[in-house]
Amino acid sequence: MPQTLGIIGSGMIGTAVAKLAVAAGLDVVVSNSRGPESLADLVAELGERARAATPAQAARAGDLVVAAVPLKAYDQLPAAELAGKTVIDAMNHHPDRDGRFAELEAGGLTSSALVQRHLAGARVVKAFATIDFLHLGTLARPAGAADRSALPVAGDDADAKAEVVRLLDLLGYDAVDAGTLADSGRLAPGSPAHVQPYMGERPEGLSPEEAHRWFLASPGVPVPAARVKELIDAGR
Repeated sequence: MPQTLGIIGSGMIGTAVAKLAVAAGLDVVVSNSRGPESLADLVAELGERARAATPAQAARAGDLVVAAVPLKAYDQLPAAELAGKTVIDAMNHHPDRDGRFAELEAGGLTSSALVQRHLAGARVVKAFATIDFLHLGTLARPAGAADRSALPVAGDDADAKAEVVRLLDLLGYDAVDAGTLADSGRLAPGSPAHVQPYMGERPEGLSPEEAHRWFLASPGVPVPAARVKELIDAGR
């Protein structure tokens, strides 16, 4: 198992993963594009197992590295420092935020395959991309718990996927093999397996403000491995 988790991107998913990792006894090295000094409050909240660094330093330090930046910044991931590493791609393509990528729109490439092309020396595995930040924290459960949820994992390297499966287990989740990076489009926003199952059904007729309050108050809905597999298959 990894002893140190490098995290590139200190947004909501990166922070949620860092909190789970520290709770599981891992050291974390968190980073963002704004510099280590901007992470002082987060590191103080995470405690003595956490430290701040630059993305390149986090890449070098991590036994495993989570990339959780907006997809539009994928080409800023430090490819040289990530060579030889297993990199967990927690990113999604949101055109309104990231802009449009001709190759993705043509359907010949998934966003994770695009990341893998940039990180040619790394082993990219898609994970953490199908659950929102809030319920990533609230739904984590010990191994064997009756209400344990599962998360999809997609990648081209079997050993790298196995590493990520072990990490998920440590952090509180079962895993479901979703195939290769070429198959990872079945996990994209709008697919049956993406986010909504873990949130549960939102009541109808809520205003945007009411919907936000409902989301923040919702503990989430456990989604076991068998159900995750059904949802992945429904996205074919």
